[in-house]
Amino acid sequence: MFTLERFSNFFETFIDGGYIFTILDGLYNTLLLSLIATIIGLAIGLVVAVIGMLESKGTIENSILKVLKIIAKVYVDIIRGTPAVVQVSFLWLVVLAPLNLPRVMVGGIAFGINSGAYMSEVIRGGITSIDRGQTEAGRSLGLSYFQTMHLIILPQAFRQMLPSLVNEFINLIKETAIIGFIGGMDLMKAANILISTTYNFEIPLIMVALIYLTITSILTYFMRGIENKLSKQNR
Repeated sequence: MFTLERFSNFFETFIDGGYIFTILDGLYNTLLLSLIATIIGLAIGLVVAVIGMLESKGTIENSILKVLKIIAKVYVDIIRGTPAVVQVSFLWLVVLAPLNLPRVMVGGIAFGINSGAYMSEVIRGGITSIDRGQTEAGRSLGLSYFQTMHLIILPQAFRQMLPSLVNEFINLIKETAIIGFIGGMDLMKAANILISTTYNFEIPLIMVALIYLTITSILTYFMRGIENKLSKQNR
């Protein structure tokens, strides 16, 4: 039961025991995990999206492209069809186990691979939203497919993709809570440490929930500001 005495005892233990640094450590790892995962996810998502939109001309090119498209489709289907906690555990216990990587790095890679499948659809949607005439204009100027994508299409598509990309980053921040399944430190793990130390369930969980809410609210605020700025530029 929540009482003033339990509240006072909790914060006495929280401050005197230095558990504020446990929370800060969990916050740092949560943000680091999300950043690593976002960078990896963007790279994978861009590659998968471009592969899915490529059109080959020669017979050999067509065979290679078909294989790449099959690999990309299987990757997306597997990632989107299995829970993130299974993917994190599989990478930690099986794929990356011989490398003895830090849990934060393994988590970043796992979440990046997971996020890449979703980001590929966001990127593909952003690219297809650009008028096909832009691509044809770039090719008529003598630019290659990749030059056209890099110089003409992607800069315009990024405006369309930005809200969805920020939303994916927000989702990653919340999803990193499952890193505790492989013993990694994050905000939820820090809350569990506080719970086991103070035997108080309410305050640590409320504290961590408020931290998550603050982070996501700040990101949402900046996203809306950028959206408004881009909308004014478009008008």
